Amino acid sequence: MTQHEDARKSKYQRIADDLKADIQAGKHAPGARLPGENELMAKYGVARMTVRHALSVLQSEGLVKARKGAGVFVSPFAVTGADRLSRLERTGRAYAQGESSADHVAIRRSCGDADIAEQLGIELFDEIVVRRRTFRQDGKPSVVALSCIHLRAAAVVPEVLQQGQLIPFWQSTYTERTGKKITRGPERRSARLASSDELAALEIHVPPHAAVPVLVLHTAFYDPDGPIEVWEDVYAPGLWQVASE
Repeated sequence: MTQHEDARKSKYQRIADDLKADIQAGKHAPGARLPGENELMAKYGVARMTVRHALSVLQSEGLVKARKGAGVFVSPFAVTGADRLSRLERTGRAYAQGESSADHVAIRRSCGDADIAEQLGIELFDEIVVRRRTFRQDGKPSVVALSCIHLRAAAVVPEVLQQGQLIPFWQSTYTERTGKKITRGPERRSARLASSDELAALEIHVPPHAAVPVLVLHTAFYDPDGPIEVWEDVYAPGLWQVASE
């Protein structure tokens, strides 16, 4: 690759990276129209071909779709819990544009999921705290989110059993009270069939016993004493999943 080609690539890649970061941060919500070619040309001081190349990169990743005569629009997607947490840390905003959450429930119960128990470092059927909510994008359910929390966290932050939306984020409160920093492990992606409860929360209406595959993300969190929380995010079918890492 020549020096000129390398410089040109760095320009379109920078535009693509900036737009992708804005999408992940919620600046451009699903269905929103991206800035037009002329606006991007002026902002970055580049030729039209460079802008189009950058947009083609996003299209190849499924992040945007071009509509003839109308522009380029952000594809339907659901942001990961890790991205949501990163946005909260950077900006203090819990939600992206057009995003909300509902049906916040907290319960103390035994853990019958062997995978969750293993990730939390507990015995199967030991008690945990489960917090559940449904994220919505422009009014439509997009993610059923579970937070499976080790009981030792509840001993320090009993608010995790509080019904309704929990503000501030309980991990911040835990760190303030104990001085122990909580770190996040890598996301794990898998697929399975949705449960009837998940189908109801996602407002998916299908015949009884119909098989509906869904994308599932697990994210584990740790303090110096070991695992303390596992997130399980179940995505509505048809949504792209966007991750920052």
